[in-house]
Amino acid sequence: MSDKALLDWSAEADSPVPPASWGRRSAAAPLLPWVFAGLVVALFAGRSLFAPYLTSPALQTWSTIFVAVCVQALPFLVLGVLLSAAITALVPPSFWTRALPRRPYAAVPVAGAAGAVLPGCECASVPVASGLMARGVTPAAALAFLLASPAINPVVLVSTAVAFPGRPEMVLARFVASLAVAVLAGWLWLRFGRTEWLRVPRASAERGWRAFLAAMRHDLLHAGGFLVVGGIAAATLNVLVPRSWLAAVAEVGWLSVLVLALLAVVLSICSEADAFVAASLTAFSPTAKLAFLVVGPMVDLKLIALQAGTFGRSFAARFVPLTLALAIVVSAVTGWVLL
Repeated sequence: MSDKALLDWSAEADSPVPPASWGRRSAAAPLLPWVFAGLVVALFAGRSLFAPYLTSPALQTWSTIFVAVCVQALPFLVLGVLLSAAITALVPPSFWTRALPRRPYAAVPVAGAAGAVLPGCECASVPVASGLMARGVTPAAALAFLLASPAINPVVLVSTAVAFPGRPEMVLARFVASLAVAVLAGWLWLRFGRTEWLRVPRASAERGWRAFLAAMRHDLLHAGGFLVVGGIAAATLNVLVPRSWLAAVAEVGWLSVLVLALLAVVLSICSEADAFVAASLTAFSPTAKLAFLVVGPMVDLKLIALQAGTFGRSFAARFVPLTLALAIVVSAVTGWVLL
């Protein structure tokens, strides 16, 4: 009901019949149908004009990789958003003060070990860690959980055992190296990290299911956008990096470890599936494959985008290089000892 119609109705309050203008919309044509019609026309025109140029093998490979990255990550992203919303809206802050040690240096390894309980990939760990920080958990402990959860949960360990049959030492090495990196990264951030580098999300004072739905909707739209950005970057680099380069460095020990670590960043494979890719890289040493398995769930393109969007670019610019360096060094040492 417009303001003019309301005034007319007030002026004619004695009349039992409302004025003719009551309930009618403005005569101005709505814009949305025209926008939709223009979009449809643009899509048809684009299909006719650009379809002949969209059939190259490289572009088809790019689209396949992009869709695969987003599709395999989306269910776990939704799971992480659900858990994050539940932590933010349904779990009282007092729970975390009882569940984690009060001393931050002790809370970091406990939070890292808790990652072994929660199935999920790196896309799920970012919103969960965000929810933990919003409820007052020490950021270093939440970051240790963020790194450990996608790397040492039961689904990942079982898939590693299946991908490397008869090689239980590979499963053990992955568990030990990943947990060590998560704890060391948490401790280093606790010691040297600064408050202004990390954008900690604020917890809503509202509680209950309404707050749960609002938090879930916000986190899903926010994290989903950065997942798409990471998927685009991963698909682009997958197409641009020649496979012949990998074969040339497979025989060089230290270089093969570094190359597979960087390849894990580029490929951005979900942690539940990366063991099968690592097992297929038969030209590389077990230590190089371990570096691939440790780095991938902690540092990849879509995870970098999610971290930058959730915690800020200042945080990602410092935490990502720290995690990558720790993952490479710890993988090399663990591989030398256990493999």
